[in-house]
Amino acid sequence: MTYETASQLRRGWTTGACATAAVKAGLQILWDGHVPDDVSITLPKGETPVFSLADMTRGDGWVEVGIEKDAGDDPDVTHGAIIKARVCASQGGVVFRAGVGVGVVTKAGLPIGVGEPAINPVPRAMMDEVVAEMASEYGQMPNVEITISVPNGAKLAEKTWNPRLGIKGGLSILGTTGIVRPFSCAAWIASLHRGIDVARAEGLTHVSGCTGATSERVVQDLLGLPDQAMLDMGDFAGGLLKYLARHPVDRVTIGGGIGKMSKLAQGARDLHSKRSQVDFSALNEWVAQDISGVNTALEAVSIAPQLAERVAQEALLQVKMLLKDAPVIPSIVIIDRAGNILAKAGL
Repeated sequence: MTYETASQLRRGWTTGACATAAVKAGLQILWDGHVPDDVSITLPKGETPVFSLADMTRGDGWVEVGIEKDAGDDPDVTHGAIIKARVCASQGGVVFRAGVGVGVVTKAGLPIGVGEPAINPVPRAMMDEVVAEMASEYGQMPNVEITISVPNGAKLAEKTWNPRLGIKGGLSILGTTGIVRPFSCAAWIASLHRGIDVARAEGLTHVSGCTGATSERVVQDLLGLPDQAMLDMGDFAGGLLKYLARHPVDRVTIGGGIGKMSKLAQGARDLHSKRSQVDFSALNEWVAQDISGVNTALEAVSIAPQLAERVAQEALLQVKMLLKDAPVIPSIVIIDRAGNILAKAGL
């Protein structure tokens, strides 16, 4: 599936939207007694999706409803998960609790305070609005305790950024629009930004953005950085560095293979193969021998090993341009496919 066809893919709904639908259904059952087949909510931009109930249980003074998350055609780790909301009376106002499989914030720097359930501000606002709406409709006080849970959420969270962000015990309940857009770059970049926020709040002075797992392992071992310092940059060098320019950390090391680092060195900000390509004629000009017949940057380096050093220096210049005048000292590490270091710059 290519990125060009992403606009043709089926969109889905965030965990926050599912939780909101579960709260609305739960309150209808709690206050009216009727169990609906489905429930509709209004998203921040006015869309009104309909959600079917996946399961429902109730007891003395409480109701719990589950909604199955449909992420559309996005490869979301929570696709198919059951997002549950248990509602009951609170001592005053809307109170959020983390149930099984929903994480708790343990580090500063996130938009939710330490000790709070990892339910982001927009989903909280959506659920607040639903409580107010349903309380008005049924003549009730808007005093509701909401416990969100996700069976198997702790296991799913291991595949997310949550452990590095200091969210312990499970998933975050996310969403800014309520909609999951297939292969959205925005979601990845937003996670990068939160990683930088947490690193700053933790007082870290050196962070690293790497293009993949191998380069991350090499850079972490080389520099002795903690897990919280390792930002899952992927292809989004521009998204990482532009945010660092506005929210600086003392040092940043960018790591990756020679191919993606060559694209960065040549001015690319998005290093994905669908959105940037290596200019082999430019590589040829950077070395004093003919490499015009090569098909990959790694092949070029095998012919002219000195090219790796030039790419590292040129990539360092590009990183400095993106950081502008921010008080951040950058460095570069380039590796081959086996994880051997080919070149460094700024270290």
